[in-house]
Amino acid sequence: MSKLIEASELLDKEFGEEGTSTRNKFKEEAYTFYLTEILKSRRKELKLSQRALAEKIGKKRPYISRVEKGEDLRLSNFIQIATALGLNFNLTPV
Repeated sequence: MSKLIEASELLDKEFGEEGTSTRNKFKEEAYTFYLTEILKSRRKELKLSQRALAEKIGKKRPYISRVEKGEDLRLSNFIQIATALGLNFNLTPV
């Protein structure tokens, strides 16, 4: 019978241990993916095109495309788009 492997063990093996640069890069990319998926999903739920969302925040469509691909996801961008999509954003201490 095979031994069960915990997720943390798999992550350690694939991306290095907690605190290493490769693990930190993985976490950053994972968070970016997660946040962009939230924005994209909400935009589609509201039946907004990228163009319509861009117009709503005073930008051009390629800007929304870059954000949804995780290429331009700064906190200020995220909050601006999230607000336009009727999403709340809260920062809490860890």
